[in-house]
Amino acid sequence: MPQTDIDWTTTEKDLAQAAFEKAYHREVTALVEEVQQTVQEISNLDELWRLHDYLSARRHDIDGKYDYRDSMFLFAFSQLIKEGWLSLEELEGLHPSKRQKVAALARM
Repeated sequence: MPQTDIDWTTTEKDLAQAAFEKAYHREVTALVEEVQQTVQEISNLDELWRLHDYLSARRHDIDGKYDYRDSMFLFAFSQLIKEGWLSLEELEGLHPSKRQKVAALARM
């Protein structure tokens, strides 16, 4: 994923961290609920291994998605908005040009 050299104020970094944490909590909560439902339906070893493989893939996806480096904020926010874990309104407080870039990336 490309990186940017955009300057972020301390306030914007704090807002970014709070937004990441909010989206992360939502996604993890949804995953836990999904797994709890799936576990109740497991009836054989093959299904158990499929769940294991699924969780391994999800872990890789989630670990990569929540990248707290300043240079990745715009791309990470746009992905989280596309996936429904975050809304553009929750990024209120970022400079308008940054919000516009996130909005544009989320539409791609």
